[in-house]
Amino acid sequence: MSRLAAHAHWVFDLDGTLTVAAHDFDAIRAELALPAGKPILESLAALPPDESAALRERLDEIELVIARDACAAAGAAELLAELQSRGARLGILTRNSRRNALATLAACGLVGFFHQDDVVDRDTAPPKPHPDGLLHLFARWRAPAERAVMVGDYLFDLQAGRSAGAVTVYVDPSGAFPFAEHADVVVRDLEELRGHV
Repeated sequence: MSRLAAHAHWVFDLDGTLTVAAHDFDAIRAELALPAGKPILESLAALPPDESAALRERLDEIELVIARDACAAAGAAELLAELQSRGARLGILTRNSRRNALATLAACGLVGFFHQDDVVDRDTAPPKPHPDGLLHLFARWRAPAERAVMVGDYLFDLQAGRSAGAVTVYVDPSGAFPFAEHADVVVRDLEELRGHV
């Protein structure tokens, strides 16, 4: 685990990783009349442009309500402060919109840890599991991927991290770790992760 301490570039998923999970994706799919069990952004991308645009607007509204009520995950501020004190660069890679990501960080009291240009949303780069968002950050930071860490709570986070060449950390409060094969490090929460850095 000491290898994590040597990494100076950290990218975090936002919803469910730095925050307490609050999205009911099944309910969102039902409200948008999208297929059950399919990723929302990919389902929207498959629709005709006019229909997709209207549903994307509605999705943004739904997620903004969630963002404004967001709560930081236990240990999030302490972990970010520890990393920042060591000179680490901190970024966000989210499938949410930029507006909602910044609203989430503000609601959680975490916005001060991140430069706005280091918050990569679904419109800045193709959404995870595509690695472009990470590669965008690494290029901005002039950081080699092998010196970076991607932290997330879902398969897409880990796939993006692996594809970009970063170390992957999987956070799963349940302890079940169904996507563990895609992770280099598994932890139940950010407080546990802090013990590794």
